[in-house]
Amino acid sequence: MTEQHDTLRVERAGGVMSLTLDHPPLNLLDGAVIGDLMRIAGGLVDDRETRVVVTRSADPDFFVAHADLEMIKALPRDATAQQTTLGLLHPFLEQWRTLPQVTIAQIEGRARGGGSELALAHDLRFAAIGTARLAQPEVALGIIPGAGGTQRLARLAGRARALEAVLGCADFDAETAERYGWVNRALPADEIGPFVTRLARRIASYPPDAVRHAKAAVDAAAAPFEDGLLAEQRHFHATLTDPELDARFDAALAAGAQTREGELDLMAVIATEED
Repeated sequence: MTEQHDTLRVERAGGVMSLTLDHPPLNLLDGAVIGDLMRIAGGLVDDRETRVVVTRSADPDFFVAHADLEMIKALPRDATAQQTTLGLLHPFLEQWRTLPQVTIAQIEGRARGGGSELALAHDLRFAAIGTARLAQPEVALGIIPGAGGTQRLARLAGRARALEAVLGCADFDAETAERYGWVNRALPADEIGPFVTRLARRIASYPPDAVRHAKAAVDAAAAPFEDGLLAEQRHFHATLTDPELDARFDAALAAGAQTREGELDLMAVIATEED
């Protein structure tokens, strides 16, 4: 069964829901994508038939490019705003992390910024060798990862490697992302789809209560996320008060950010120093 939404397609078979992001030209994480994913996640909370959710992209070059820069520019600029409760994208992505279903991100193109953070909110991540690129380039624009990237990446990769990714802002290929713990595995491009499909179907075939309890038990091994997300939110809001921020964003947009050609080599667009 296939359902068509504004920015993605939904297919269901054998307890597996497949979400195919299809929001040209770049699969930007914007209000439309967030709205569709929030509605789907809301419906999954009490869905006992769906046991595994796989997210992939219809675009071979982009899983999700990043969060829409115009959306970020429109955010409130008060550094003291929302310091006791989670706002922005945190509740949306926490919704994906805490679903009763097992969530899998199949990354075959670029997943930078909010695109990486969307993938990080999934339970499992698999990246295609030669085509997947992951990055947290926010610092190059004068902000920080503001949708859980600092928290999830630090827990997966460790402090030093998370800082390398967040401060260096460079692209990571699939093999390096696997070595750092950013993704579970790097797989050949012609093998990633069949591998993820087999894994999803296998998990979906197991007793659903056992799968749910296993996920909850593994999550209990880690410290709670909320305090870290609140700290990230405070620091993200502080960067929004930079008086040069809009000029920096506008320069990036003028140089080709959020165009297909520019996004294929984003660091050439936003970098201020030569490597």
